[in-house]
Amino acid sequence: MSRKWLILAIVVLIYLPVSIDATVLHVATPTLSESLSLSANELLWIIDIYSLVMAGLILPMGALGDRIGFKRLMIIGGILFGLASLAAAFSSTAWALIGSRALLAVGAAMILPATLSAVRNTFLDEKQRNFALGIWATVGGGGAAFGPLVGGFLLEHFHWGAVFLINVPIVLFVLVLAAYVVPKQAGQPKQSLNLLQAIVLVVAILSMIYAIKSAMHGGSIGAILIFVVGLGLLIGFVRKQLTSTSPMIDIQLFKHPVIATGVVMAIVSMMALVGFELLISQELQFVYQLSPLAAGAFILPFMVAISLGGPIASLLVNRYGLRSVASFGMLMSAISLWGLANTDFMQAQIQAWAWMVVLGLSVEIALLASTSAIMSSVPPSKATAAGAIEGMAYELGAGLGIAFFGLMLSWFYANSIVIPSNLPHHLLEQTSSSIGEAIQASKQLQPVVAENVIQAAKQAFSQSHRSVLTVAAFLFLVLTIFIWFALPKKVVTVEG
Repeated sequence: MSRKWLILAIVVLIYLPVSIDATVLHVATPTLSESLSLSANELLWIIDIYSLVMAGLILPMGALGDRIGFKRLMIIGGILFGLASLAAAFSSTAWALIGSRALLAVGAAMILPATLSAVRNTFLDEKQRNFALGIWATVGGGGAAFGPLVGGFLLEHFHWGAVFLINVPIVLFVLVLAAYVVPKQAGQPKQSLNLLQAIVLVVAILSMIYAIKSAMHGGSIGAILIFVVGLGLLIGFVRKQLTSTSPMIDIQLFKHPVIATGVVMAIVSMMALVGFELLISQELQFVYQLSPLAAGAFILPFMVAISLGGPIASLLVNRYGLRSVASFGMLMSAISLWGLANTDFMQAQIQAWAWMVVLGLSVEIALLASTSAIMSSVPPSKATAAGAIEGMAYELGAGLGIAFFGLMLSWFYANSIVIPSNLPHHLLEQTSSSIGEAIQASKQLQPVVAENVIQAAKQAFSQSHRSVLTVAAFLFLVLTIFIWFALPKKVVTVEG
């Protein structure tokens, strides 16, 4: 094997756990909820902190790679990712796990641009580079799509910490190989990092989501103040991007309607992808009592459809044009979400799998359409900036999807559960917060009362699941109409 293909193998191997970790916890939510006695809010933070932190740090970490070279960035990111994986595996509290996941995201934000830079700098021949990038993209998409299945398998046989511990030997092996195989690069010391701007963006996003989550469980002056601070930081960030000579994000690109629409499609499509995976994983385990592995296997058609959707989507875009394909993808997503909302997963499994396949293909079509919209609208000189915006949109969509679907689920659940009359008063709030907390509360009750609580929680969760998917279907229908009118028949490249 020549050196460049060995470098590709190293790149793929270190990128794999980064992509898997974005979704591996989706089937672990019931196990984590029971093991760490998590509240619904804590559970959401554990899952979505990873994508939200990554969304804000990818761009400055890419700039750091330009400054110190992608080899150093990959090694530093790998070390941080490995240490954070160890910390996550042995976390004993919710906030320890949240902190470890945030640290994982920092390492991942270093690894992601380092792997892309390694491919671009190693493969000088265009055809070979495109082939290598295709492998890189397949590993990234496949890792994220099959994360729940990997998580289910590990949870079936090991402690929940194994979903993080598996990263450690992979990272160690890659770091040793990278140290000897990957050549050292000359850095660009004058490269601007924009790290402070990135921190402001991350703090703004996290503050606003924290405030919204807190408000869902009872509003307070503190939550309002935190939201105002977050909104103020976000406005300040945008103003800084508009006036800075070296902005982190080229805000001017958003003035192009096709690029702005493409970003919206990317965010919403990723929201649907991760949000649905999270909801169905909990439904299958909490309500239907499937094991984590069985739950992961049940949603396998959805994962396969996402993996296969790319080639189909590219053919459709080439033949029918961007506006038609993008609108079709959003419309079919709306229809499939509505179909899933009205399907009993156990009584009509074939129907559920069929709707999952339609949703997986539709979401992937919409994602590719968003990529095409963004990248086709910019000249070569703006391609890097546009690609960075697209990458941020993907990660932001993943984080917002978990927050949006999770918050809607909590709200519907709290408003639909019928509390048994003989439930002790001190357990009322815990039982009405989430199904995980209701199951924890039931362990303190007499068997008959406990069974009534669990049944009430299951009925409320199933009803809430249907309501969330119905709302999501309606929003996708509205977005379909918006996209049809927002996208022109022919995409025009912005000047620059």
